[in-house]
Amino acid sequence: MGAAVAKALDGIADAPATLAEARLAVAAHAVLQWDSSPAADAVGVWDADAACANRSLLSAVDEILDLKETHAFPMASPARRRMDGALGVAMSRLMDELLLLRVWDASQLEGRHGLRVAAERLSVSVGPGGSGVCLAFPTGDGSTSTGGLSVSTTGGLSVSTTGELRASSTSLSSWPDTVFVDGEAAPNIHQGLLPCSGQLDRPFLAANRVNFEDAEWWTAEDMVKRWILATKLVGKALVVMQRQLREQKLGAFDRFKDDYFMAIAKQAILVLLKFADGFTSTRSPEKLIYVLELYETLSDSAPSLLPLFTGHHAELISRQVPLVLAKLARASRAAAGGLVAMIRTGCSQQAASEALGVGVHALARHAMTCVELLAPHRSTMDLILANGGGAEGVTSFGSLVSELVAGLERNLEEKYAGGSPWSHLSLANNAGFVLNRAADAGVASLLGDEWAARRRRRVEEHAASYVRASWGPVVACLETAAVGGGKPARALAKFNAAFEKEHGSEVCREVPDPALRADLRKAVSEMVVPAYSAFLQKHPRLGKSAMYTADDLAESLSELFEGDASDVKKS
Repeated sequence: MGAAVAKALDGIADAPATLAEARLAVAAHAVLQWDSSPAADAVGVWDADAACANRSLLSAVDEILDLKETHAFPMASPARRRMDGALGVAMSRLMDELLLLRVWDASQLEGRHGLRVAAERLSVSVGPGGSGVCLAFPTGDGSTSTGGLSVSTTGGLSVSTTGELRASSTSLSSWPDTVFVDGEAAPNIHQGLLPCSGQLDRPFLAANRVNFEDAEWWTAEDMVKRWILATKLVGKALVVMQRQLREQKLGAFDRFKDDYFMAIAKQAILVLLKFADGFTSTRSPEKLIYVLELYETLSDSAPSLLPLFTGHHAELISRQVPLVLAKLARASRAAAGGLVAMIRTGCSQQAASEALGVGVHALARHAMTCVELLAPHRSTMDLILANGGGAEGVTSFGSLVSELVAGLERNLEEKYAGGSPWSHLSLANNAGFVLNRAADAGVASLLGDEWAARRRRRVEEHAASYVRASWGPVVACLETAAVGGGKPARALAKFNAAFEKEHGSEVCREVPDPALRADLRKAVSEMVVPAYSAFLQKHPRLGKSAMYTADDLAESLSELFEGDASDVKKS
């Protein structure tokens, strides 16, 4: 060290009188020489891979910081002023160096399913003047589902999430200038570091101001998909960032690494939590699926996110995450209760606008679509509903489905009350539809064999009631000849007219379920054809003049319940 001190003191008028002044002279000389060197920008402190390329310079900065922390010089002394001046120069240049610091290397996450490709999906365009944000997310078929927020998609700032996360040639974000007061660094370094997280949370700073309660479904869907992807990306990126920061030896920066990371991580997580918290006020049944997806993603991410934090940061995040999860669970229970009430009263917009017909009612389609969408989240629903106090008698996903179906059946029975043939056919259609969709969604097993057996009996009962009410009077025309003593020819003519009328009406009615359609055709044929054959056998003279043979009737009845397809066949 003596040679270095001698070289550093060469040309200095006032030779240091103490060892501390000698140490300062060497360190200050290295810093000032680095600052004034034309090649300083090219050399730098860290290379492109965040490896330290100038350890001697960082050692010099460490030396000055050590002298300052040990109060080596009196406040008003010339040495103190030289120390503060050198430290100011060093910190200013280090700020510039940190702008070029590659915080982590995400190159291992390249590839078709890697971080780069996934991050590029998060496309955000900010309109002129920051007027809004356009939310876009690939739908999987090459098209893009776009949110309904008013925005210009041209000319604005394009956020390159890939570049920000990979940080291949620039820092994660702009490191703010550190404020020095009388040579002392500002005491609350966290306040200075908070803007560093801007690049992680910028896509959501505008989005989380949306009124989620009034947002259209496509806007909510895009926002939730983006939030889920961002939460997963941020979680993975923070883990890698923390590990690589800890592995690097950055000299004077080492003491700030944890503060740097905590500030970025805390701000990023708080922004994500704020977005999720915005959905906790919704009670809309239509947004139940989005609340569940938020809950699941946050619940799955929490175990890997919470260990990243220490000290009071850990306490803050450990409080906030369970709080948001609890609010999301409460919103889910409220939305589930609202869904049950909506199905009971039949107040969905689609169902309210649909005229009654014999096909599957819109309310039944809506209810079973909800069941199918919720089925993949059954474990989450079981957890949430079990802790919800059993409102509406719903304590599990299975009981929720049971309540939905029961409410739907009561609603439809009220709508189709009256006992007319088409009412029975409609109820059979809807009961069969519910049974089939429950099986397709994999929820029939949750409801039990008895539940399915009751629905099958209900389908059979309504089908039998339809056949009796609709085709019984047609067959009765043949019986009048025997019972009332009427002429057989007149009875046959009456039967033909009734059959033509009923066939013309029923052939256009639709029974979507092939199995139910086949069963109904069989039941009608078993009622009509044998009675007609017996009538012709009893009155053989009418056989030659009869409009139909028994086979003709059977063939005609095989055309029943085709709906619109019957018109196509006729044409």
